Amino acid sequence: MTSQAARRVLVLDDEQLIANTLALILNRSGFDAHAVYTAEAAIKSAREFSPDVLISDVIMDGSTGIDAAISISELVPTCRVILFSGQAVTADLLERAKASGHRFELLVKPVHPRALLERLKQMN
Repeated sequence: MTSQAARRVLVLDDEQLIANTLALILNRSGFDAHAVYTAEAAIKSAREFSPDVLISDVIMDGSTGIDAAISISELVPTCRVILFSGQAVTADLLERAKASGHRFELLVKPVHPRALLERLKQMN
């Protein structure tokens, strides 16, 4: 990842308003952000977009954000992952991913845009 302006961010959340709002905030802050609403769409987009960072909700209808993050990490090994969730079951899912060798970060929902932007700026 080079400069902040060149950083590509893929935002995944099954709540379209959340995904769109986060992508809008990121785009206005100099990132190249795209919003998707399903794990399948995220994986397809990752193939084409090659994101530097995936920001994903954990608990969604269908597949989890962790499943999508693992698949995207395999497709784009340099992609960093930030997961966010407001549900307690997330801790177990995250521990299983860590036990499999995946290093994901977790933010608690609701995510304040300033906290997210600050976290992205800290990633190198």
